[in-house]
Amino acid sequence: MTAPLQPIVDELLHGLASRRSPATLDAYRRDLAHFMGFLTKAVAPDVPQALHFSTALLRRYLACERTRGLSARTLARRQAALRQLGDQLLSAQLIDSNPARLLDTPRQPQHLPHPVDVDLLNRMLDEPHDGSPLGFRDQAMLELFYSSGLRLAELASLDLGDLQAQRVRVIGKGNKPRQVPVGRKAAQALKDWLGIRSTFTAAEEPALFVSQQGTRLGHRAIQKRLDLVARERGLPEHLHPHRLRHSFATHLLESSHDLRAIQELLGHAQLATTQVYTQLDWQQLAESYDHAHPRAHRKRSP
Repeated sequence: MTAPLQPIVDELLHGLASRRSPATLDAYRRDLAHFMGFLTKAVAPDVPQALHFSTALLRRYLACERTRGLSARTLARRQAALRQLGDQLLSAQLIDSNPARLLDTPRQPQHLPHPVDVDLLNRMLDEPHDGSPLGFRDQAMLELFYSSGLRLAELASLDLGDLQAQRVRVIGKGNKPRQVPVGRKAAQALKDWLGIRSTFTAAEEPALFVSQQGTRLGHRAIQKRLDLVARERGLPEHLHPHRLRHSFATHLLESSHDLRAIQELLGHAQLATTQVYTQLDWQQLAESYDHAHPRAHRKRSP
C-alpha cells in the first residue's frame, strides 16, 4: 500500500528533476526511500505520517543511521533530503514548520583530490592518440575538462549549440548558466572531433559527446574512458573528471593568484568553496590581503 507521504515525496522528486543533476536526484531518491522505510516501521499505521515528521523523530532516524557507520558526508546528504521533504510538507500545509531545519549538519572531513603534477598532466595530454574516432572524442573530452574546469555533469550535458568562439556555455549547479573560456589546444581537439563526429551519430542528435551507439555519452562511460586513456598513456595515477577540475583550479591559481576569477570559472556561488577547493589556508589569504589592500599595510616603527 502506498504510504501517506509517498505522493509528497514523488512530487518533491519531480520538482527537483529540473534543478538537480541526475546523480544528486538519484541520491535523494535513495535517501528518501530509506527514510520512508524507517517511517513506516516507526509510527503507528493509523496516524498520519506527517504528524510524526518532528525533530525528535528525525534525530532518532539519523542516530540509527549513524550507528550503521554512515559517513558524515552521507548523513549530511540525508539531512539535506529531509530538509527538502520538510519544505514540501510545509508548502502542502501538512506541517506548521520544518523541523529538519533545526538539525545540526554533521561536520564533514575535507577530502580534496590531489592535483596531478602539471608536467605529468601535460605530457599525458600531448601523447598522440591512435587516430580513431574514439581517440579524437576522448582527446576532446580530456582537453575540455582541463582547459575549462568543467564538472562531469556539465561536460556530459553539453550540446553542439553550447560551443561558441573560444568559449563554451555550461549549466552548473542550481541550473545556473555560465560562460567559460576554451584554450587553444582544447579548441583544436574539439575541431578535430567535430570533423568526424558524424561517423557516430545522426545530424539531429544535439549532444556534443556521443557513444558508438550515437546517443549522449553517460557519466560512467566518460569516467571509464578518461581512466583508460590515462593508463594507456602511462599516467601513474588514477584520473577522473573531478581530479582534472581540481588540477585546473590549482594550476591556474599557482600562476594567476586570482581567486575571484577562479571562483567565476568554477561556478562556485561562495568564495569560501573556492578557498577550500584550491587548498588555500588562512596564512596565504592573510599575506595576499596584506600585500594588496591599501589600508592593510602597517606603519613601520621609526
